[in-house]
Amino acid sequence: MKIMILSATTGGGHMRAANAIKDYLESLANEVIVLDTLEYINPILNKTITEGYEYLAKKKPGLYKVLYDSANKKSIMQAIANVNNFISKKLAPLIDEYNPDIIVTTHPFSTEMASRLRGINRINTPVVCIMTDYAPHRTWISENVDAYVVANDDMIKSMYDMGVPYWKVYPYGIPIDGAFYTKKDKEIVLKEMGLNPKLPTILIMAGSFGVKNILSIYQDVLEISMYFQIIVITGRNEELYNSIEEAASTSVTKRGKVSGHKLLRNYMSRLKSKTFKLIRVQKNRNIQHKTNQYIDFHKRNTRILYFTKEVDKYMQTADLIITKPGGLTITEALACNLPMAIFDAIPGQEKENADFLVSNNMAIRLEKGADSIKNLLKNSEKLKSMKSSCEIFNKSDSLKRINLLLERIYNIYNYSHLK
Repeated sequence: MKIMILSATTGGGHMRAANAIKDYLESLANEVIVLDTLEYINPILNKTITEGYEYLAKKKPGLYKVLYDSANKKSIMQAIANVNNFISKKLAPLIDEYNPDIIVTTHPFSTEMASRLRGINRINTPVVCIMTDYAPHRTWISENVDAYVVANDDMIKSMYDMGVPYWKVYPYGIPIDGAFYTKKDKEIVLKEMGLNPKLPTILIMAGSFGVKNILSIYQDVLEISMYFQIIVITGRNEELYNSIEEAASTSVTKRGKVSGHKLLRNYMSRLKSKTFKLIRVQKNRNIQHKTNQYIDFHKRNTRILYFTKEVDKYMQTADLIITKPGGLTITEALACNLPMAIFDAIPGQEKENADFLVSNNMAIRLEKGADSIKNLLKNSEKLKSMKSSCEIFNKSDSLKRINLLLERIYNIYNYSHLK
């Protein structure tokens, strides 16, 4: 088959899903092309939309939620569709040139463009939409789509409530690189990193957003009174990499920990009983000394990684991941049976992703400070049950089932035209 995959770079995960599908289908001797639709139609428009999304998600999450909720209404969707109708026509010549047997979309904009072109009989190619979040949104739903591949069974009913027939929805899971399903030797990986295979390992994934919030989380985790080790992947965020590196190498004193003399001075001024004062000061000095020991231990056992193509390897060596709930990242973690602590969910799709994970015992929400992490690490049964929930949510055959779906739709389409 000749397959054209239409996607876009906003949000990051859409293109990763597209490339995972491409790699798998090409391994089966299909001819596949991936197209960033917005970049192809208008690079300036693509830059504006991508940067606008990042700005709203980082700086104005409240406004982003308003826009997200508004776009989930039919009246607003019609206005969006009208704009899409105008720009989608620029995509038609490329589709004509490539002449695909089937079109796959992994982004709402791309789905609407392909649907519009079919609706006006500008193209005559079946369209399959791959949704990359754990709850549906109307921006994904278009009239002339033959099938939707969704993340989980719960979405079938939700899609039906939005007007999509049951028979068009396939809960095959979000497609990801097969490397995440390939088991790695945890002991070898950790030893190569100079870490202890017998200690719990926390993986912190920064994603593309934020420096201060990740740094704050890391510093909170350092103070947990347990022995464990930390891997931080900063991605291509040089500022964050440098900040974590500095925090991991800074002495406890430089971080502003209260000295024993200052503790003594404070307690002498506040407490009336001299004996009680000395006992209390000594107790707090001991607590502070022990806290400092943990902080120093965690710093020595922190490994910081810049951009890496081996995220699967580090996910499979970890016991817990601290991450934002982006659709592709959490799918990769689920593939590695890795429990999650979720932070900074963007109102909208990430909030809905987080709700799904928490309600299915695969994640906890990271509250202020690191108490929730500490409690989870101390509760081995809870962590074990979360890992088991991740294992039960098994979508390892997602790419295989998507391929079979594409073949079936292609064959049905060809048969109907032969008649």
